[in-house]
Amino acid sequence: MEEEIKRLKREKDAVILAHNYQVPEVQDIADFIGDSLELARKATEVRARRIIFCGVYFMAETAAILNPEKEVYIPDPEARCPMAAMLDTETLREAQDAHPDALTVLYVNTRAIAKSFADATCTSANAADIVCSAPSRKVIFGPDVNLGYYIKKRCSDKEITVVPEDGHCYVHSNFTREEVEKARKEHPKAVLIAHPECPPDVQEMADHIASTGGMVRLAGQLDADEFLIATEKEMCYRLSTLYPHKKFHPVRNAICKQMKKITLEKVLNSLHNDVYLVRVPERVAVRARKAIERMLNGW
Repeated sequence: MEEEIKRLKREKDAVILAHNYQVPEVQDIADFIGDSLELARKATEVRARRIIFCGVYFMAETAAILNPEKEVYIPDPEARCPMAAMLDTETLREAQDAHPDALTVLYVNTRAIAKSFADATCTSANAADIVCSAPSRKVIFGPDVNLGYYIKKRCSDKEITVVPEDGHCYVHSNFTREEVEKARKEHPKAVLIAHPECPPDVQEMADHIASTGGMVRLAGQLDADEFLIATEKEMCYRLSTLYPHKKFHPVRNAICKQMKKITLEKVLNSLHNDVYLVRVPERVAVRARKAIERMLNGW
């Protein structure tokens, strides 16, 4: 399958982008692996005519919005982030009506239609930077409440309203203080890096808080040989391939079921049968593109 995928990539002028949470065999055949921000940037840089996006649907949607001249395919259109569906446009519009002088910054983990009502989007890698630099003291943010907590601690001069009140990533919100304590007893010398989608008490226990791309950089920069990683378990595979001389332990066996819908067989099928093309209505894409471009270029 790997050889056939390579052949079809050449034949069809395609590039494979994969998120850090993808299964190892998909990471291994990807041309580029990264977090949401890195993948969004890379999607605008590749010269290939088509992009095979190995991630969840909102990521492929973002790539399609940024690259109207390219064909963006996702190997399984049912690979959808549950959190992205937690913020509906009605709830968002109600918050905007209640706070007319606030700017809206949405986590990129949202549907395209929600992004079309935003002033800017952000990822976990640059959320604090985007919100802190927003040209307004009042900001509406959504949908992840834990990332909202992370932002509020770093943007103390902002008045931040998080919508909805219970938006979360089920993978990260299930991390507990007890699990961290247990993992630290098992690996007392390990440095703990947690994703900002983790609950506040887990964030407070971490030595560092970072996006998955930030975890890659920290693991290379820090003078440590052992790490505890509080995010989806496949991140440990990614880090181990980059730094084979270091040890990476997942705090828990956290699995994103939606990310696991992408398989090597489906990547091959996508290339072979030209499926599944990601389409975003033009009126939505035009409005959402402005918000996404602020995520990449700032205000």
